[in-house]
Amino acid sequence: MEKPPVRPPRRIGIVGPCGAGKSTLARALQALGFQAKAIAQEHSHVPDMWQRLTRPDLLVYLDASFETCTQRKGLHWTRADYEEELRRLAHARSHADIYIPTDDLSPEEVLQRVLEALFSSC
Repeated sequence: MEKPPVRPPRRIGIVGPCGAGKSTLARALQALGFQAKAIAQEHSHVPDMWQRLTRPDLLVYLDASFETCTQRKGLHWTRADYEEELRRLAHARSHADIYIPTDDLSPEEVLQRVLEALFSSC
């Protein structure tokens, strides 16, 4: 008996601190035909806002250090600001299906890791 065709998740949510690569990954996944959305959970005081906004079938958490986020976005923030973002992201991180630290990865490598995770779980 043949296996049914692989069906990737319908809705992919992407969370993480500012500068981790959420928007870049969402655009890359959308270009491949996925319904992907960068969710700005790091700006919300509502712990499960990521669920309320998108109800994703799969949640990707992109992580990056304070130094990387500051450099990538040209941010003028404090470590306390960054730590507050991480606090606001704690609920999403604990529910993430895929976790990727992006400090040392190119956007293409991040996309490849997500695609590998998507299709290895099917």
